[in-house]
Amino acid sequence: MDKGPSAADGASGFGLIVIGDEVLNGPRTDAHLPFFRQLLAARGHCLAWHWLLPDDPEVLTGQLRISLGLGVPVFVCGGIGATPDDHTRACAAAAAGLDLVRHPGARALIEGRFGATAYPHRILMADLPAGCDLIPNPHNQIPGFSLRGHWFLPGFPQMAWPMAQWVLGHYQGSAEPLREAALEVLGVPESELIPLMLALGSRFHGIKPFSLPHIGADPHILLGLRGRCDLGPAMAALRAGLAAAGMDCREQSALYPTCHHGDSTR
Repeated sequence: MDKGPSAADGASGFGLIVIGDEVLNGPRTDAHLPFFRQLLAARGHCLAWHWLLPDDPEVLTGQLRISLGLGVPVFVCGGIGATPDDHTRACAAAAAGLDLVRHPGARALIEGRFGATAYPHRILMADLPAGCDLIPNPHNQIPGFSLRGHWFLPGFPQMAWPMAQWVLGHYQGSAEPLREAALEVLGVPESELIPLMLALGSRFHGIKPFSLPHIGADPHILLGLRGRCDLGPAMAALRAGLAAAGMDCREQSALYPTCHHGDSTR
């Protein structure tokens, strides 16, 4: 079974590829990005990157070749149907240097679903990269497939999302949630915070300092820390560093809630 590059327990940064001209340049909005962000965060994972790609075989093959070489787990949504604008199955095979072959398990599922009307067109959805594994589709039994840590799903959310949940339950463990805490720093340019951020990043392993300027009627800099551990000691050091430098700060505004479990956004 293709377990992918990050099957062991622990936090993973996932890629997300959404494919479709109707999303890139058409009337549909990408609903996958917010869903996968929340789905992964609930298990202590996160998104490392997000690509939105057209229904173009040359572009898809090139980009999939890149992502297959990155060694990170990737969800791919869209383009695995049987119509002429569905190129993902063939492009995944080409990107991996594999033949596109009729998968016997997928053939059986499609024949079981559609009978004689599976031919001549619907059966094309059983043509998959050689050696791939199937991902069950509870909506209509037409499977997705997994290949080298990439999980290829339909573009329809009502199909893709439960399939993604199945993937995470079978291939990926959970991790400590990503925690975040921050203060609002007043009256100083962002550049003056750099030495403190560097010092905190060096002192506290696994914790990432961040800053986010806010302009307008209430200018300030949101200065904080992210990590999968107790942020208390590092936040104490942050407060002490600001006090030692004579910089004013206040507690984080309710407009920018701290994200303790990855299920909130600023």
